[in-house]
Amino acid sequence: MDLQKQDLQQQSAPAVSELRASDAERDRIADILHDALAEGRLTADEHAERVEGVLRAKTVGELEVFIRDLPAAQRQGAGSSPAPAPHRPTAGAIPIDPDDNVVAVFSGAVRKGRWRAGRRIHAYAVFGSVEIDLSEALFDHQQVVVKSFAIFGSVEIRVPENVSLRGTGSGVLGSFEVDTLDSGDPQAPIVYVDGWAVLGSIEARPKRGKVVADILDRVQRKVDRSLRKHLGH
Repeated sequence: MDLQKQDLQQQSAPAVSELRASDAERDRIADILHDALAEGRLTADEHAERVEGVLRAKTVGELEVFIRDLPAAQRQGAGSSPAPAPHRPTAGAIPIDPDDNVVAVFSGAVRKGRWRAGRRIHAYAVFGSVEIDLSEALFDHQQVVVKSFAIFGSVEIRVPENVSLRGTGSGVLGSFEVDTLDSGDPQAPIVYVDGWAVLGSIEARPKRGKVVADILDRVQRKVDRSLRKHLGH
């Protein structure tokens, strides 16, 4: 009976091609189509038609149709899962000195809005609170470290929901909480949160509904350029 139940469960499980497509998967397919256009594998008309279909696609299988006759489909595999982000930054990728210091001593400090995130950000909350909101930030680098110290204070970090998020700190009579997050885009930024919470708290979470504008803007610019070329502008 158990074997029969397992067979029924396996038969009822949806295939990868039937899974709902994410925005990151659509962006990746759009990149493949753009490269095919640049290599001369697609005409401008074919590219515009396929990009329009990608934007309308609802499942992974529907996306695969648009690249299955391209070499990139064999190399990358539209239905394959991306490798998880590493738990530590690449050696030598992050400078020792911070690009930005956010300090709150018996006070509050905030970084939010449209600001440019450096490779290393230091946050100090001593009997105070620090808020670092990266949900609308500009990422010039793929790897960003937020080194946080909360002593009788709190550090709150928010990131876009389409980046990868990692945490390697700890708490001493305090709390250190980082919601691990994996992006579907292998080129998406990776935010590493490190540090100590001593009788305080450090918290890092994705901000739902917020995405890295740079990633989406890059794809949209490629599509717009191709459409303008097709229309003769």
